[in-house]
Amino acid sequence: MSVTAPSPTAAPAGPRPDRPAYKVTALRVLRSEWAKLWSLRSSWITLGLALLFLIGFGLIAAFQFKSRLSEGRPMDRDFAAAGALSLSLFGTNFAQLALGVLGVLVAAGEYSTGMIRSTLAAVPRRLPVLWSKAAVFGLIALVLGTAGAFVTFLADSRILAGTRAAMGLSDAGVVRGLFGAGLYLALVGVIGVALGALLRSVAGGIAVLVATLMLIPGLTALLPSSWQDHISPYLPSHAGQAMFALQHDSGTLSPTAGLLVFLGWTVLALAGAAVRLTRSDA
Repeated sequence: MSVTAPSPTAAPAGPRPDRPAYKVTALRVLRSEWAKLWSLRSSWITLGLALLFLIGFGLIAAFQFKSRLSEGRPMDRDFAAAGALSLSLFGTNFAQLALGVLGVLVAAGEYSTGMIRSTLAAVPRRLPVLWSKAAVFGLIALVLGTAGAFVTFLADSRILAGTRAAMGLSDAGVVRGLFGAGLYLALVGVIGVALGALLRSVAGGIAVLVATLMLIPGLTALLPSSWQDHISPYLPSHAGQAMFALQHDSGTLSPTAGLLVFLGWTVLALAGAAVRLTRSDA
């Protein structure tokens, strides 16, 4: 007679450990956007170009001014009346394009690759993504622009020492102008992010950015002079330049007014991007 041994019963499985509950917080969204920005090679290259434009063209302008002054060569009226501050900020117009283009890429680049679907799936409320992109890139552009402006001015002050354009940080309006230039570049970057999120196209965002900052101000010269006086100061580029200009006349805004107008354009661009982000699918 065979005896069958009873099969051992499996021990009851213990309770599975609960996975930690990850919540979507503003800090985590900011950290994710920070990581995404620095993981792209294009970010490093474009930021480097912006800093190179800001410092390089500022130094070239100072060397040109001193060379022409010492050799007695003729200079146009605006260049002859320039000071160390305006010469050091000569590269701002070139740096703004680099930062604005990178801002467009920060937002529209995810739409071109389709990664925006994963981003919005992780952050269903959507708007924190836009605010985080704008905040992260705006902060980076602010630090880069302000540091570049101060470095260029200090270098130009040495180059222009002993000339009529010589200035120092203690001169009236200099520190305000340098910080204003950094803030202007930061807001240009934020506008680029807003245009990228609004248009969802890299080419379209860059085209609108270039037209807004460079083409439209030139076209206003075709308007009657009475119209120019009422329109030109309130254009984004002219209002932004008033933030760091040392001298102002009746046809330009004061630094405070220029800041308020440029902030208004920035808020308008962000509002348009926010409306489209919440009302249309990715």
